[in-house]
Amino acid sequence: MAGIAIDGPAGAGKSTIAKKVAKELGFIYVDTGALYRAIAHYLVTNRIDIEDEAALTEACEGITVAIEYENDVQQVYLNGENVTPYLRTEETGNMASKSSAKPPVRAALLDLQRDMAKQHNVVMDGRDIGTMVLPDAEVKIYLTASSKERANRRYKELLEKGEQPDFDKIESDIIERDERDMNRAIAPLKQAEDAVLVDSSDMSIEEVVEAILAAAREKMRI
Repeated sequence: MAGIAIDGPAGAGKSTIAKKVAKELGFIYVDTGALYRAIAHYLVTNRIDIEDEAALTEACEGITVAIEYENDVQQVYLNGENVTPYLRTEETGNMASKSSAKPPVRAALLDLQRDMAKQHNVVMDGRDIGTMVLPDAEVKIYLTASSKERANRRYKELLEKGEQPDFDKIESDIIERDERDMNRAIAPLKQAEDAVLVDSSDMSIEEVVEAILAAAREKMRI
């Protein structure tokens, strides 16, 4: 099986790009962030103190996360319930960023992610796919963009939903999340040594997709 690992900071467009690349290649898209958000949703909903390692370990041992594809769209199931609609809230996102650094959370999902890559040709995006989850992936991409551009994308997204977002707050949250993700003790966000750097700040979605497809064609001979 073949694998493309796309890592990068929050708001860089990894999910959007990875979906399109997977579709172009006929690969399975695995949104690992959604898996971590599913656990985060459980932790928030059940008010689990993630600093209490015993409580967190117990919670993770009782969690089952699964991915299914319905009409070619990834759906995430938590303990048998489809929680996909609840995964994109700010609260869940912030909890995912914090809890994903915790060993019990990472252990709960590592085997699931690796098993999917053994069974399918995958495009997998996250924070540590190329460095930790799939270190032998044929193609590794580090997708990034400036904090201002990432905040602008999120700002527009929230406006389209009818919300009244605070741009400065969005950008400060992004910078804070970057700091947390890059400096955590376990599997910090960083560019793999053999990853191709793609800065999408001034690129269209189509240009980013083509850059990644070009890297895939070169490295995978497809």
